[in-house]
This record gives sequence, C-alpha cells and structure tokens, in this order.
Amino acid sequence: MKTICILGISMLTLGIVPLKAQDKYITREGYTKFFSTAPLEDIEAHNHQVQSIIDISKQEVVVSMPMKAFQFEKSLMQEHFNENYVESDKYPKATFQGVFTSVQPISLDQDGEYEVEVKGNLTIHGVTRPLVTKGMIKVQDQQLSVQTIFKVRVADHKIDIPKIVFKNIAEVIEVTVDLKYQPLNS
Repeated sequence: MKTICILGISMLTLGIVPLKAQDKYITREGYTKFFSTAPLEDIEAHNHQVQSIIDISKQEVVVSMPMKAFQFEKSLMQEHFNENYVESDKYPKATFQGVFTSVQPISLDQDGEYEVEVKGNLTIHGVTRPLVTKGMIKVQDQQLSVQTIFKVRVADHKIDIPKIVFKNIAEVIEVTVDLKYQPLNS
C-alpha cells in the first residue's frame, strides 16, 4: 500500500497524472468599454483594470472595476465623467455579482464555446439594480474567456445628465465586457 501511495505522489509531482480541472479563475486586467451615441456626439471610454473571479462549478461570477480607470479620447470628457456624472471619489467602483446558467455543461477539459445567461446585481454610482444578459464563455487550451454586451439606463443608477448636455449623452449606454481569466492558483 505504501508503494502505491508513494508512486501516486511521485506521478502527481512529475505531472504524469492529470489533475482535476481548475474551477476558479481570476483576471486583474479585464477589459470594459462603454459607448454612448447621442444626436450631437458619440462618447467611448475604455477600462483595462477590471478584476473578476469566476467559479465554474458554482456558476458564480464577481466583477469589480475602478471608475477612474476609464480612459476617454478627450480629457475634459474624462473629467466630467468622474466629477459630475459617476462621482468617482464618492463611488470609486462599479461591481457585478451574479450567477450564470448554460444549456450544456461547461467542460474545462476540451475547447468549446458556451452561451450563458447571466443574472445578478449591477452596482454603479451607489445604486444596485438587477441585470440579466447573455454572454459567451470560451474555453481554449484550458484558458477561459468571457464576453458580453449589455445596456445600462443611466437614470436607473441615479446619474443625472444636465439639460445643457442632454443631446451629447445617451440615456442608455452600451457596455462591452471582455475578460480573459487565468486559474486562481497560478
């Protein structure tokens, strides 16, 4: 019996016996973009500091992003976004916490794409609202990525748009999320 245990431990150490696939994945440099199209101008901002943990076995996901990390083409837009609209000093992060379901079980052992429905709570500007959206989980070479696009109504998060710039900023913003995960223990 001792010989079998020692042989098993040696094989695991050498990587000969495959281990169970990792269930928890993390990213610290995920990407989010928001896009506002309005009669007078389009506004786009990019954030490469999105953090997220996904647990495939529990079908849970948590996302957090610093609002000041959004980069705009024009510095004045960025200043107005942080000071006047999302009040980044007072509400420094946007978060999402939810669960996802897939029609077929997600296999981390073989490449594939899985359409998922995600349900949870999105918090922006200190206001939490339910969010339901569709997304795609992609497994490739035992790496995991998630993509989704959804809409956010600015008024739902008590973000006030002054009448003077009403034609410059859309009431509904399109949000694109692209997260590339690594195993949590790596």
